[in-house]
This record gives sequence, structure tokens and C-alpha cells, in this order.
Amino acid sequence: MATYEEIYGKRVDVLSSDPTLTAANEGQVWYNSTSGTLKSVVAAGAWSSAPPLSVARYAMGGTGTQTAGLAISGQISPGTYTTSTEEYNGSSWTTGGNVGTGRYTMAAGGIQTAAIISMGFVGTAAITTTELYNGSSWTAGTSSSDNRTNLGSGGLQTAFLAFGGTESPGISATTEEWDGSSWTSGGALGTARYQLSGNNVGTQTAGLCVGGYSGGAKDLVEEYNGSSWTAGGALPSGEGNAARYGTQTAAVIAGGGPGPGPDTAVKNYDGSSWTTVASIASGRSQVSASQASQTAGIIMGGAAGGTAKNITEEYNFSAATLTGAAWASGTALPAARAYCGGAGTPTAALVYGGTDSSYQAETYEGDGSSWTDTANMNTARICTGAASGGSQTAALAFTGDAGAPAYATNLSESYNGSSWTATPATNVASTGTAGAGTSTAAIVVGGELAAPGFGESQRTEEFDGSSWTAQNTVPAGVRLNGMGGTAAAAWSIYGIRPALAPTSAFEYDGTNWSTGGTGLFPGRAGTDGFGTATAGVYSGGNVPPNTYPGSSMIYDGTAWATSATLATGKAYSANLGTSTTGMKAGGNVAPGATRTTNVQEFTGETSSFTASTLTTS
Repeated sequence: MATYEEIYGKRVDVLSSDPTLTAANEGQVWYNSTSGTLKSVVAAGAWSSAPPLSVARYAMGGTGTQTAGLAISGQISPGTYTTSTEEYNGSSWTTGGNVGTGRYTMAAGGIQTAAIISMGFVGTAAITTTELYNGSSWTAGTSSSDNRTNLGSGGLQTAFLAFGGTESPGISATTEEWDGSSWTSGGALGTARYQLSGNNVGTQTAGLCVGGYSGGAKDLVEEYNGSSWTAGGALPSGEGNAARYGTQTAAVIAGGGPGPGPDTAVKNYDGSSWTTVASIASGRSQVSASQASQTAGIIMGGAAGGTAKNITEEYNFSAATLTGAAWASGTALPAARAYCGGAGTPTAALVYGGTDSSYQAETYEGDGSSWTDTANMNTARICTGAASGGSQTAALAFTGDAGAPAYATNLSESYNGSSWTATPATNVASTGTAGAGTSTAAIVVGGELAAPGFGESQRTEEFDGSSWTAQNTVPAGVRLNGMGGTAAAAWSIYGIRPALAPTSAFEYDGTNWSTGGTGLFPGRAGTDGFGTATAGVYSGGNVPPNTYPGSSMIYDGTAWATSATLATGKAYSANLGTSTTGMKAGGNVAPGATRTTNVQEFTGETSSFTASTLTTS
């Protein structure tokens, strides 16, 4: 009988404790002599939460792969459609080119850099319009010969398949094939049906039509060979309004349901029969998927309770356990506060200054479970411009609003863990500035100047522990909102006054400012940031007059992408920490820009491996 080593080329090691597990341990077997157990890292399948879409929507076009996916157009609410395209890179969504004609329940296929959509609903009318995507913009293609909606699809931009759906006056069995420039007729479905959108399974010569509606939800499955449809293995029950992806012999159907939904059920197809597998966490109908594989899937959007969702979920068959980024409730501040400064980490935090109904000087130290009121600042003030990169025992607060007559100040002071000490003033008095760095190497950028003019500054100043020195300016006078990094490498997000708040990003290399990463969500005031120049987090904010979205974005040094959503949307908070563990403390919340004690803590995406005990039976 062959040994394990002869079969796999590896010995079964004898270890006194389990090794530190990584991807390299997958499939490796060892004997733990302390516990007397045989162990291995075994792959398994599971759904996990992923960063949400920027635009909540349902009945959209979905295509691509798990690491290069597309969410295309779709419906936001009855009668309202988005033209937005979002691109997924395996960890975050970024903004792509808008479609020419917003629509929903369309046919969609292809890859992220070469996609196709056709037909679908605009208002109450089905259209024939075809559009092609090159990775940045959509252009018109030849229209379909048939205007249908709620139809299924599969394949590539140069070899695409569209079938079924609804047309005037009824349900369609029509199949059309696209060769990259024109449409031709293909073999008709055996059973006409609709509610097939989200169906991006297979190719033009190996397609799959799963479920749908025709006088009720159907369990019918049909397979296409490039010219005709034949019966495949039936679903356990009728399904429609669901996401479908994969290939003709390894397909997945998720969500939807026999009625309007929502359903959490997920089923896998092996070419002949269906097996129920791990359920999605959030049941919803009219959900879409990429053309991912059966072992690496992604579904997005959908509707539940009549409301569009921005939820994204990933399926992975892997030894790794993926945990998505998340915000969680932290210990509340002792008093409601907004416009306060922050430094340190969630387990060694510093929050200071700000305002409730008047300017405050209190300083709070947090250990992750409680807050202690320590030494007051020398000057009570709104602490915009506080250095988010400082620590609990070495922080710097500079500029801000100290009240009439000028409102803007150039005061600076440092904290040593027990008291505040005045430090040299900045060259320009301002409020609404952005700042980053440490108590001995800080940067302050832009801001709103003193009364009576209240103009926006272009200034950049750096602090070396003893004085502030003017540096190259930002491209325009701005009132800044969020910032992260150091005096030598930083990013900054800003808007021009809260009433307008267009959002822009810039990067600083220690000498010059340049245009920063793309993909930011729409402009807002009072957003906050923390992290480094290549791993930043930007969250919350105020969409004037006083709406507080909870969306967040992460930065990798090149592009901004959606991340976990705040439980409570807010603006003008103290921000501190890193892209793996951060905090938002205090701030303004709805309704009415109310000051809050709310604290939320951020945990970045992680991946881990767990050893399984092998048994015999």
C-alpha cells in the first residue's frame, strides 16, 4: 500500500504544537504530539461580506470575475435608474464610465475591460439598445432586433448570448447571438420564460438558462450548444429574480426565490444535478452576479422590502477565512462633542477640544474600554487640523477656531501624556485645515482664513518640532476635510466650503502636491481621515445641509474604493488610527447636526487559516 509521502511527496511531520498557518500550509498534514491529533489545513466554502456598492441598486447588469467585476446601471427605486458603472478589484469598488442609457433587467456579459449590455427596461418600455465597454467608457453597438427585458445572457463581448425575457405582447423564447458587431437568431428556448436577468452563465456555445417565470416560478433548466437548447437537470424548486453565474457544468444560483423574494438559498450545478450549499447572509431578490467561477463568486445589490441594497457578498472555496472590513460600536465619549481632534490608536486614544454648545478644552484618554478626563488644553477651540498621526502621549493640536473676533487661530500646542504646552504658532491663522504627522514632524494644509474675509488658503506648512516652515502650496485655495499620512508622504481630501463641497484628492511627496487617486464618492463636507499615504481610510461627512451618509472608502496609494459602512453616519469627528484599526469619536449626527458621544471603531479586512483535526470513520 502506498504511503502518504509516496502519494503526495510530503512527510507527515510530528510537531509539539500547530505551526503558524499560512496559505502554504493548505493540504499539509501533521501530527500534534501534545494533543495526540492528526491535523491539516482543509479548504471549505463560505460566503463573506465584501465592501458595498457606492450606489444601492437592483436588477443591474453584472459581469466579470470576482477580482475584476462590473456592476452596471440598474434601478435605484421604481422609475429611477442609475447610469453608474462600478468596477470591483477583489477588495473594493471604484467608479467606472457611465452607460449612455440607464436601464434595468438587461442582458449583460463580457469581462471588466470588454463588456456588453443590451435591451432591458427604461421606464415601462423595453429597448433594443446595445452598448460596449472598453474598461473606461461605453459606446453604442448595433441594436438588437428584438426589444426584451428580464432576459438571460452569457458569454463575451465578441461572442454573446441573450435569451428569453418579456416582449410585447408576452413572454419570449427568442435567442439572439452577437458576434462583436451584429445580432443573428439562435435556437429558441424549449419553454418561454422571464425573470432571467442576473443570468450570466456559460458561453455562446455552452449556455445555461436556469429557472425563471412562466405562469409561476419554474424549476426548468436548459442547456445551449451553440444552435439549440436541450433539457438539463431541474432545480429542486422554482426560482427566479436570482443571481446566476459560472459555467454550463459548474453553475450557481443565489438569492431570488419562488416569489418576489428575498431568499438566502444558494445551489450549485455539476452539469446534471443541483446541490444546496452555504447560504448568503442577506436574502434579496433581483440580485446580480459577475461571471465568476463556482469556487470564487461575487453577488451584489438587489432589493429587500422594496428597498435597493448596496450589499456585496463573496463566495470562496479556500483554506483561508476572509473577514471583511467593518465598523463596530466603541465606548462612548464622556460628553457629546464635535470638531474635536484625535491621535493615537483605539486602545491608546486621545480626543481633545471641540465644541458642544461652546468651545471646549477637555482632553480624554481612552484605553479601548473606558475614557479618562485628563489635562485641559491651554486654549479651548475647535480642533480642525489636529495631527491624526500623533500618539496618546505625544500629540500636536494646531490652528482651529478659538472664537471671535478672528475665529481662525494660528495657535499650536503639544501634549506629553499629562499636560499641554504651547509650541510655536503656524505662519497662517486658519480653521477648517487638515493635518497629519507627529508632534515633532507635522503638516498643516489649506484651511479657512480669519475674519473678515474667510477666504480659503492654499498654504502648506511643516513642523520639525521647533518651528513651522512654508512649503509648496496646494493647487487651489481650499477648506480641507480629511487627511492621512506623514509630513513626508500624505493624502488629503477637500471640498470648497460646506455649501458646495466638491470632493478632490491630492498627494504630497514631502515637496510637491499632485492629483491623487481616483474613485472618490460625491463631494461632502466634514469628512475625516486616518492612515498612511498608501493605506488610508476616509469616511462619513455632511452632504449639505445636514445629511450624514455612512459610506467609507479605502486608499491603496493609487485609487479610492468603497469599504465598510458606518453604523451611524456622522461628520466632524475626531479620527485616529490606521487602515487596520482606527476610530471615529464624537461628531455631528442627524437630525439637526446634533453633537454625539458616539464612537465607532474600524477593523480592516483580514484573512486567517485554521487547522482541522482529521478523524477516521
